Amino acid sequence: MNSEELFPVVDESGNVVGSATRRECHGGSMLLHPVVHLHVMCDGGFLYLQKRAMDKDIQPGKWDTAVGGHVDFGEEITDALCREASEELGLRGFAPVKLPPYVFTSDRERELVNPYYVVVGEDEVITPDPGEITEGRFWHVDEITANLGRGVFTPNFENEFELIKDYIK
Repeated sequence: MNSEELFPVVDESGNVVGSATRRECHGGSMLLHPVVHLHVMCDGGFLYLQKRAMDKDIQPGKWDTAVGGHVDFGEEITDALCREASEELGLRGFAPVKLPPYVFTSDRERELVNPYYVVVGEDEVITPDPGEITEGRFWHVDEITANLGRGVFTPNFENEFELIKDYIK
C-alpha cells in the first residue's frame, strides 16, 4: 500500500472539494473520500464475497464485498469500478447496476460509498488476485444471514448487505 497515494476529498454529494493522501484519509482525519463497491450475484440467492488480505490497513482477514476500492484523484467513479473489478477479480466487460451512494463512518475514516451490483452466470470465471484477496467464494444469502454479527464480515459489508439483500435473487 502506498500511504502517499492521493485520494479526492468530496462532499456528501460527491463533488470534489480537495485531495488528501491515503494515510490522511485512514488516519482519523474523517476526510470524506469516495470508494466503489461491486456486488457480484449469481441466480439462486448467491453473493460472491472476498476475504481481505491480512496486510490490509482496514479490516484485515474479514469477508467483504466482492470488489471494493478507492477512487484515485482525478478518476471517474465508473472507471474506478471497472479498474478495481479487473484488478481484484479479473472481471471485464460487465454492465453494473448503480445503487444509491451513502456515507459510511468508522472510528478511523469516512467514505462516500458508490455501490453497484452485477448478476453473473454460473460459468463466469472469477480470478481473485492473491495480492489483494486471500480467498473468494459465493455465499448463499441464508449463510450470510446466519453469520451476521459474529465478526465474520466487515462492518461496512454488514451494513450494506441490508441495502442489497432484496436484489439477490
